[in-house]
Amino acid sequence: MFDRIAPRYDLMNRLISLGLDRAWRKRTVRMLELAPPSDVVDLACGTGDLCRELTAAGHRAVGVDFAANMLAAAKASPVPLVRADAVALPLATGAADGLVCGFALRNFADLASVLAEVGRVVRPGGRIALLEVDEPRSRFLALGHAVWFRWVVPRLGALFSDGAAYRYLPRSVAYLPPRTELAGLIERAGFTGARHHPLHGGIAQIFVATRVGGRPLVARSRPPAPTGNPA
Repeated sequence: MFDRIAPRYDLMNRLISLGLDRAWRKRTVRMLELAPPSDVVDLACGTGDLCRELTAAGHRAVGVDFAANMLAAAKASPVPLVRADAVALPLATGAADGLVCGFALRNFADLASVLAEVGRVVRPGGRIALLEVDEPRSRFLALGHAVWFRWVVPRLGALFSDGAAYRYLPRSVAYLPPRTELAGLIERAGFTGARHHPLHGGIAQIFVATRVGGRPLVARSRPPAPTGNPA
């Protein structure tokens, strides 16, 4: 599905979020609270938007995604790109100072295993920032959100991209664990201080946490080197 929607993925992100997704990605990078240059993995990097934000912030990024067409669309990103499964990342243990992930948690078949792999790759004292969609708690906002995502988004998808995919994507919110459960999964994966930050009234959210153990981060001189084949 993600291979099919790759050519219009950026356009659809802008339309669906009314352009807010750019600000959300910038905030995700800021909330890593890592001094540049730090080595940061962009998990499920898609077309590379978060990779570009990481680079703009002075970090050294590595983009990882399972969808070959997404990586092909991300070639403009001036960072290494690797095709890999999120539960078997071709990176050394503790190779990264941080990790970001944008709008992918609800699409992983085994989220606990993915988070465990994230815990392996991020070194002690490292940081993660996970950006996802959410559903507003306010009745008024929830009504508008439901109309937009359940009725308007599928029609925009059918018009500009892939109708079936954009019928699934709004419904996929149901696969995302509740906030407290997700925070628990993050902490069981080896992180501490998992915190939830709502965005724009709760239509999106960021989870941040710190890898257990280690001293305050000191950026290394080299980025984490992928051990698999680049896309």
